[in-house]
Amino acid sequence: MESEAAEAAATAMAAGETGVVESREEPGTTSSLFPLSDAPAAGTTVAPRVPQWLSNSSFTADFAAINEAVSSVHDRHASPRSESESDDGRGRGREGDLPATGTSYDLLESSESGGDSKSESRRRKKKSKRRRKGSRERGDDGAVAFGSRKSDVRAWAGSALKPAKDYYFDSRGDRDNLAFGSIYRMDVARHKILNPEKTIGIEFRRLYQQKGPILDADGDVDALDSKLKSAGRYWSPKYSALERHRNYKRSRILAPRKSTSDLPGSAPQDREFNRRTRENPYDDKVWLGFAEFQDKVASRQPQKGARLQTLEKKIGILEKAAELNPDNEELLLRLLKAYQSRDSSDVLLGRWEKILVQHSSSANLWREFLRILKGEFSRFKVSEVRKMYSHAIQALSSACIKQLRQVSQMSDASRDLTVVQLELGLVEVFISLCRFEWQAGFRELATALFQAQIEFSLFCPSLCLTENSKQRLFEHFWSSGGARVGEEGAIGWSTWLEKEEEDRQRIIKEETSQDNEKGGWTGWFEPLSKHKETDKPLEGVPDAAVEDVEEDGEPEDTNQEDDTETLLKMLGIDVNTGPSDNVKDISTWTRWSVEESSRDCIHWMPVHAKSAGKSSTKEDSDKEEDEDLFGVILFEDVCEYLFSLCSEQSRSFLVTQFVEFFGGKISQRICTNNSSWLEKILSLEELPDALLHWFRRVHDTLKKVDNTSNSCSMEFLLSCSNDISEKGPMMTFLRNAILLCLTAFPRNYVLEEAALIAEELSVTEMNSLSYSGAPCRLLAKSLLKRDRQDILLCGVYARREAVSGNIDLARKVFDMALSSTEVLPPERQSDAPLLYFWYAEVELSGNHVNDQESLFRAMHILCCLASGVAYSSFKCQPSQMQLLRARQGFRERLRTVRSAWSHGSVNDQSVALVCSAALFEELTSGWATGIEVLDQALSMVLPERRSNSYQLECLFNYYVKMLQRHHGQLGLSKIWDSILHGLQTYPYSPELFSALVEISHLYTSPNKLRWTFDELCHKRPSVVVWLFALAFEMGRGGSRHRIHGLFERALANDGLRTSVLMWRSYIAYEIDIAQNPSGARRIFFRAIHACPWSKKLWLDGFLKLNSILSAKELSDLQEVMRDKELNLRTDIYEILLQDDIVS
Repeated sequence: MESEAAEAAATAMAAGETGVVESREEPGTTSSLFPLSDAPAAGTTVAPRVPQWLSNSSFTADFAAINEAVSSVHDRHASPRSESESDDGRGRGREGDLPATGTSYDLLESSESGGDSKSESRRRKKKSKRRRKGSRERGDDGAVAFGSRKSDVRAWAGSALKPAKDYYFDSRGDRDNLAFGSIYRMDVARHKILNPEKTIGIEFRRLYQQKGPILDADGDVDALDSKLKSAGRYWSPKYSALERHRNYKRSRILAPRKSTSDLPGSAPQDREFNRRTRENPYDDKVWLGFAEFQDKVASRQPQKGARLQTLEKKIGILEKAAELNPDNEELLLRLLKAYQSRDSSDVLLGRWEKILVQHSSSANLWREFLRILKGEFSRFKVSEVRKMYSHAIQALSSACIKQLRQVSQMSDASRDLTVVQLELGLVEVFISLCRFEWQAGFRELATALFQAQIEFSLFCPSLCLTENSKQRLFEHFWSSGGARVGEEGAIGWSTWLEKEEEDRQRIIKEETSQDNEKGGWTGWFEPLSKHKETDKPLEGVPDAAVEDVEEDGEPEDTNQEDDTETLLKMLGIDVNTGPSDNVKDISTWTRWSVEESSRDCIHWMPVHAKSAGKSSTKEDSDKEEDEDLFGVILFEDVCEYLFSLCSEQSRSFLVTQFVEFFGGKISQRICTNNSSWLEKILSLEELPDALLHWFRRVHDTLKKVDNTSNSCSMEFLLSCSNDISEKGPMMTFLRNAILLCLTAFPRNYVLEEAALIAEELSVTEMNSLSYSGAPCRLLAKSLLKRDRQDILLCGVYARREAVSGNIDLARKVFDMALSSTEVLPPERQSDAPLLYFWYAEVELSGNHVNDQESLFRAMHILCCLASGVAYSSFKCQPSQMQLLRARQGFRERLRTVRSAWSHGSVNDQSVALVCSAALFEELTSGWATGIEVLDQALSMVLPERRSNSYQLECLFNYYVKMLQRHHGQLGLSKIWDSILHGLQTYPYSPELFSALVEISHLYTSPNKLRWTFDELCHKRPSVVVWLFALAFEMGRGGSRHRIHGLFERALANDGLRTSVLMWRSYIAYEIDIAQNPSGARRIFFRAIHACPWSKKLWLDGFLKLNSILSAKELSDLQEVMRDKELNLRTDIYEILLQDDIVS
């Protein structure tokens, strides 16, 4: 058996060698796969079956053409083989060339007869020739020459003959990999290290989303030159060294799905943030940065599930941060905002309540909670929101009282910074409540709240009373019918109480004197009881008749009600059915909304309980009885919102906010970065005069440069005719209130100016006659009679005369005031810089005929201020000596200002002095020197302090005005950079945005300004930024798509979604400009869902969308308004009765 097996093996090997040699007819060296034995055995028998390892096609390859260098490289990296003959054969077979495509070799079977073996060999050779010939005819010579492992692939990359296809899909696996335990080295793709900067335009993701990689196959080793042979494989020394180089950036761009861990740099940054939070666990900026990084990661995740996981991670980070920093309000607000993205409204409000219980003294948290509560349409009720405002005010008031008790034992509580901040936050919440009541339609209540709070805080009697005792005493004043703040004859609560006490003492004395005059004993007497007089039967009237009269009393009212129902049915109105069944005409709802709007504008003043229903005629009494009852505000309506204020800043802030609330013009006393200013702008329903001024300037500038028919202004969008009717009475009310507040704030030039402007507006609205002088002249003279040393009041009055065109009278007033400064006390003389600066500005305002004389007058005024000499009236142009002395004086004074500002003492007088110095240098030395003075002054203060000071903001605005005056000499770059730098410090300043539009539209392309607006809207989104971007586009008649995009991006922001002004502007644009009623209808329903408390917004649907809304929809809108508890003053039946009376 052993001899037969040996003969079979020798015969098989001999046959294999013969087959290989005969199959190759091309010239070339040939070699056998295995060394043959010297003495082959003859007459061996055929093996029963061929061994498995001899069936592999690799044994038929031509090994003579293999490059020795590549073979040696492979041998160095290949795993060591067995030294046995079979293992050695398999290893060398794996190193062979690729076999020719379509070529197959059969193993020779040993036979006893040699003839049969030779004939079989010839047959196989002919068959092999035919296959090679057919392959050459099909153009596959390259494939045959270089060999192929797959029948579908006809050529390798780099072959001399270009194949029909550039690439092939290898979808069938190589079973030989299982046999040899590795991939065939010719199947390994050649690669180079990726340089992302050079691969521009290559879509790697698209290329690798197919079934397999779409890269060209690697060429055969024989077809490659020596350079490619050494650099074309993974195990190349060059690329192996580069692969291990640490300076090369690794990036995974071929992954079809991105996870959070696959994002570039996410894991290292997470580790860095984790390290920083461990090292600084109480640094809120590190935690906030970590949370913001999660937002960036979520923005790059297309899958919703991945974003939710990132949100959970962000919430976990903020929860840990809030646990370590429980008193940090910004962290709590970020955490609650993250909860809002995940939780339902009920769960979210529950979380808010838990946090507010722990931080009840935080005004910022209360404001944000109330804003979210108002925006929940499904839960919104006026009564519920009002109750939460009550809780907020009571909690903040309790925190203020507690802090006052702690501080009063050590120092003056009114100057403690913590007390001031708490009281300012309390006033902000109170102002928000008044604005909410006004916008919901309860205007009388909003006015009464202001009256009650000003009386309670500013005019409280100087008695040592507890809070409850003060409220009981105030209830007596409120219910007595005495005149309140803003009403004619109001004198203040404390003065009224003193007079009340005097009257009571006088009455007691009179009664005592009358008793003393009578004297003597008159005996006991029993007064007649009213019941006895009533119960006494009538003479001559039988008892039965009296009983009949009493029984018939109730049916009379019933019959009257029946008669009313019958009358309404005769008019075609069924009381038992709803208004939607009766009102079929849309015009009826339109007239109802007009009547409702007009009544809102008229009825804003509360009515006293004792005077309710009293009128001069019976008809007036019947008509206005119900309206008067609704206008009565009782003490129970306001008692829950009263609180005491002790700091001067909070009391002054309350009065200035009151003046702005009722449309008064007052100098800006807070920085635009202040939270109260941002809250006021966000809650606007219409543009106030302060903002309209800047929008008018923008529109006028754009209209001069590019006057197109499609342009429109923001004022046109939000025009309202009903506002004119309420201006006169409201300005009178405001004037009376300011004059009363001046008793609490004497010599406050800001309030004095507001009172004079309110007097002008009230007089001009109520009387259309023209005035030769300022309408406020009588009021100003009466105020000056009370206090002749109030030089700032003289300056305010002179400015009003100059605005009215009376420049000569204004100069006389200024000269009189400046001449009297020498005899004033030192504390009053410190106000002189303001007066000098106002006088110089009036001279340079451009309203005069002789500009050269005005220039010399301004120089004379500034010289008197700088030199420190007594003021004298203008006679001639200042001399060079006077100018030199003035310049030296300004330098010395600016050193004093620099020293004061370094200690944080910035006031109006110092800012006026700096502006005066800059103006003097501009007039005498040129604009460059004046701008340099302002630059040096602004550099004296740190940016953080500058961003919170309204005085320094006014100084920067003056700096921008000076740049605008000389834009021709400066050019664009200086002004543009200065304004952008200012917007980084004051990103919500309307004055800076107005200057930006004016300058950029003159010197730059519109696209540059659009890019600037887009960047500012992305970094610091606010109502002001979006409104100016919209005003620019509308003023130029810009693309409707651009305007639509601005509106949508603005209202997609969570902070701006509750802006009634933005929604109303969007609806008005769709109706009036875009002529798209269906789009306006969709926007309207989104608006009332986001801002359900705004009655004016609801009425816009009736007034502007009546062409597209049906009567049924309008009726449903009114029902929803009633369900949300908005104050509706007009019943739809009144409009129906008016129609029937007219018909």
